[in-house]
Amino acid sequence: MTDFGKSKLNVAKKESEFSGLEPLVNINMTDLVEDKLRNYFIQKKFKAGDTIPKEVELAASLNVSRSIVREALSRLKMLGMIESRKRRGMILTEPDIWSGFTKIIDSKLLSEHSLKELLELRLVIEMGVSELLFIRRNDADLEALEKVVVTEEKNAKTPADHARYDVEFHKILYHMSGNETLYRFQKMLGYVFNYIVGAMSTVNEKDRAVSVSHRDLLNILKNGDPRAFQEAMHKHLEPYYRFLL
Repeated sequence: MTDFGKSKLNVAKKESEFSGLEPLVNINMTDLVEDKLRNYFIQKKFKAGDTIPKEVELAASLNVSRSIVREALSRLKMLGMIESRKRRGMILTEPDIWSGFTKIIDSKLLSEHSLKELLELRLVIEMGVSELLFIRRNDADLEALEKVVVTEEKNAKTPADHARYDVEFHKILYHMSGNETLYRFQKMLGYVFNYIVGAMSTVNEKDRAVSVSHRDLLNILKNGDPRAFQEAMHKHLEPYYRFLL
C-alpha cells in the first residue's frame, strides 16, 4: 500500500473512533445563563406567581457578572416568562405562547413560503375542530353565523367580498370551539388576510368555486353531526387545497 493510501486509511480510522462525538455548538455566556435559569425554575418547581432570586444573588450563585444575568433575565422577560412587580421584585409568569408570534406575523415581513404554511396550518385546524364545535355550540354562536351567512348571500359580489365573509364565518367557528388558543390563532390570521385574498384572486373562477357553502356548513351545525361537518368542511376548503397544489 502506498503512503497516500495508508494516510487515507488512518484518517478513516480516526473518523470512525470519534463518530460518537457531536460538534461543539457556539454558545456565549448569556445563552448559557439563560438555559441554566430555565432549568433552575423547572428543577425547583417554580410556579406562576413565585418570586425568583434577586439579580445579585443569581450572579453570585452562577459566578458571573450582574450584566450577564441582567441580559439573560431580559430575554426571559421578552418571552413572557418573568416580569417585575412593585415590592415583590421579579416573579415567574405563565408564558403567553402567542405574544412573540403576534409581533412578527405580518404579511409584509413573512415570506410567501411562510404565509402558505400558515394557510396550511389553518386548514389542518379547521379540519380537526368538528368535535369541539358540536360539544360547545350554543344559540348565540349559531345566530351569529346565521347573520354572517345572510349578509354574505345578500352583499358578496367579488372574490374579496367572499374572502372577507369567509374570515368572519370561520372566526365565529374558532370562538365556538371554546378554545382560547385556537381563537387567538384565528385572530392572528387577520395579518395574512391580504395575502390570502390576493392569492385566491389569481385562481380561476372554476377553481375558486365551492361545492359546500357557509349556509351548508351552518345547516349541518344545526342538524347534523361531527363526521358530516368534517366531510363538508373538507369540500368547503377545496379551493385552498387547489391553490396550494
